Amino acid sequence: MPRKKKSEETENQLPKVHKELEGFDIKINAFGEIVSTLDIEKINEFLNKNVDDKKLKHLKKGNDDKKNT
Repeated sequence: MPRKKKSEETENQLPKVHKELEGFDIKINAFGEIVSTLDIEKINEFLNKNVDDKKLKHLKKGNDDKKNT
């Protein structure tokens, strides 16, 4: 069974993004370098503010326990 071809409409649609990341686009050029439309510092700031780090979650719980004793 042949694959279905994507229509031009679905290829040209931009994904839904957070308002702060409006216009964000990331690509890899011919040399393997990551090219982004936003500064990496702004992306990191957004991620720090909006995403919980799963690896550090246990450290936060551990600090709460020490404060209560």
